[in-house]
Amino acid sequence: MPSQSENLFLGIDAGSSVLKAAVFDCHGEMLAVASRRTPLNRPQPGWVEVDPEQSLDALDAVIAEVAAATGQPENIKGIGLSGAMVGAWFVDGAGGALRPGINWEDSRSQSLLDAMTAERPSLMSDIFAVSGSVPQQGCTLPILAWFQQNDPEILQRTAHVLTYKDFLRHHLSGSFCGDHSEAAVMPGDARIQGHSPDLMRLFGIADLESLFPPTLASDEIAGHLLPGAAARSGIRAGTPIVAGAGDVIANVIGAGGLRNGAATAILGTTCMVGICHSTPQFVPPDLGLLFSLPGNYWYRAMVNVAGTLNLDWALELLAPELKDDPRRFARIDAMVDGVPPGAHGVTFLPYLSESGIIAPVVDAGARAQFTGLHRGHDKADLLRAVYEGVAFAIGDLLELLQIRQNTEIVLTGGGSRSAIWVQIIANVTGRTIIVPENAEFGARGAALLAATALGHFPSITSASQAMAVGNLCTKPKPEEEDLWERPRIRYRQFRDHLLR
Repeated sequence: MPSQSENLFLGIDAGSSVLKAAVFDCHGEMLAVASRRTPLNRPQPGWVEVDPEQSLDALDAVIAEVAAATGQPENIKGIGLSGAMVGAWFVDGAGGALRPGINWEDSRSQSLLDAMTAERPSLMSDIFAVSGSVPQQGCTLPILAWFQQNDPEILQRTAHVLTYKDFLRHHLSGSFCGDHSEAAVMPGDARIQGHSPDLMRLFGIADLESLFPPTLASDEIAGHLLPGAAARSGIRAGTPIVAGAGDVIANVIGAGGLRNGAATAILGTTCMVGICHSTPQFVPPDLGLLFSLPGNYWYRAMVNVAGTLNLDWALELLAPELKDDPRRFARIDAMVDGVPPGAHGVTFLPYLSESGIIAPVVDAGARAQFTGLHRGHDKADLLRAVYEGVAFAIGDLLELLQIRQNTEIVLTGGGSRSAIWVQIIANVTGRTIIVPENAEFGARGAALLAATALGHFPSITSASQAMAVGNLCTKPKPEEEDLWERPRIRYRQFRDHLLR
């Protein structure tokens, strides 16, 4: 435990369905963590929404719980936030939500994108040339364009359009702002790491630019804790709160990946693999995402839109008693440990998101599938197939990025807690997988942004690099290499048949 005089920092990580808060010391060691579920609502096909009041209640609860758990809330000197990126939160002048928040997975704008592409076949390439990213339906600009066509009344009542973390920050500080990391992927301009007036015009929403609040650097102080929020949390009123960053960016920072050439993978709700660069990268063209990182870095990423989402879905159907079990990975690992590579002939394509996929190809209609099933298979076979399908998809992403075989991959996210899943990923990809020993990397990255803003690190780059210690290393098993040949061939044949 830190001394009673040591400075502490609070990091908030608002994921798609779980909101967490954790307190860290200046060395990045976690003292306490708290979480609350914030389930997604799907009121219509393709709509994916978040209840604002439930999110704010969860925010207040986790902050109060984690501050009390430290036993020294008075030593919390700064607050950082990260959150599920893009989407849209429509608020009035007082910051009150006018409707449910829209999550990044929302696909209501697909018909609009289809119509725009029919009129302008080069649409996606034109957007990529500016943003470095394939725009998903749940990005902020297509959502605004959809509302302009389908519900203009809500826009007339809207004072600000925020992203998730910015909505939460207003609740704590009363300040309206965005940050560069999210402004650049709405989609925006990756080169300047900010909004793109050209893309707003392309979506026909140039007149809505005033709805976006000013953007700050992720490690810039954006406000201070209000007295009411202080009373609810036990943290000192006036505590500085930084602008923060999207959850992907915060994970890269917290895992020590903010350095040129570092390869970082996230196996969370979304599955993502990327490399940190000192210049913006636009190859391969028209695939994947380009995230703007603080410190003048960029994270070129390929994404299988569904990561642990596949496992959560499978557990709901096959083993619902495990879904919320804190030891679920240990119990799943014990269940699948006796199933050989190839899952007794079952192959799974992990394309479970309603928004489809953006790698290895862009296909909004791609959907998850099992193949090879017969009545002799059991739930252990199917769960093993889910593990393997996600691992093969990670292999697809590594190939697209042309990551060298000897490059170690740092893996974070909930899926990294499964020793068997990590070993399968190492075997399937032929790469050494590094799993940092600490947890809650999104919250840690957010806390490091606050610590940097208050001068405890000379830069966010040095703060991130100071965290790259104490890792668990999993290497491929050469003796199992031949066992993966037929499962790999089946996966690729099945994938290519679906995506042709």
